[in-house]
Amino acid sequence: MNKLVKNDQVVVIAGKDKGRIGNVTQVLTNGKLVVQGLNVAKKHQKGNPQAGIPGGIIDKEMPIDASNVMLVNPATNKGDRVGIKVLENGDKVRFFKSNGESVS
Repeated sequence: MNKLVKNDQVVVIAGKDKGRIGNVTQVLTNGKLVVQGLNVAKKHQKGNPQAGIPGGIIDKEMPIDASNVMLVNPATNKGDRVGIKVLENGDKVRFFKSNGESVS
């Protein structure tokens, strides 16, 4: 089980987008995340008339390391550390370290 999953709301704690909030759109296997609207880079793209892709400079969301983001706690609207615990029935759940509430 990962501490961060798709559609989680996260806040960036380090880097050029520090303090900005966004939703996780993709979780990569190498410990990186793609967050909507954050860590945007300019990409020079060659056009392809057969596929209908125009050429030019486009904005592309690049992966950010998972250690540079924190899950937003809805109770406090701040970034919070996340842990994983096993319930009595064997299910694993994520929980916030500050108040012990499970992540919905």
